[in-house]
Amino acid sequence: MPVSSMSQEVSAAIDFEKAGGVVPVIAQDHASGRVLMVAFMNREAFEETVRTGRACYFSRSRKRLWRKGEESGNSQVVREIRIDCDADTILLSVEQRGDGAACHEGYESCFFRVLRDGRWETADARKVDPAKYGPGYGHQAKPQS
Repeated sequence: MPVSSMSQEVSAAIDFEKAGGVVPVIAQDHASGRVLMVAFMNREAFEETVRTGRACYFSRSRKRLWRKGEESGNSQVVREIRIDCDADTILLSVEQRGDGAACHEGYESCFFRVLRDGRWETADARKVDPAKYGPGYGHQAKPQS
């Protein structure tokens, strides 16, 4: 079976319509099991991910495909793909490449803050300064509270 028909066939099992054309995706480090990030995929992003073996997401803010690492070089090689029991959430087991930062703020994981004594504290060391990738990289900074 050609790879493109295979990716279309497997994508038919995923309920992209439940949430308006996208499903949440959890990216987990293949070696450590650490959750790196949560993103979204539409059918096209999923089929590209299956076809290429590299994580491709759908950016809801930009309304376009987002190939992880296209700006920073911090790409994700997919080692395994799973879906949940409702077929509306995807779990990617990935090998994080580049600087080792899945987060656009330069951390290994987007989950680098921890709640301690009623305050959010940064619990991880930053892997790379995101300014390295240029002034337009990533999302706008969120105000600190």
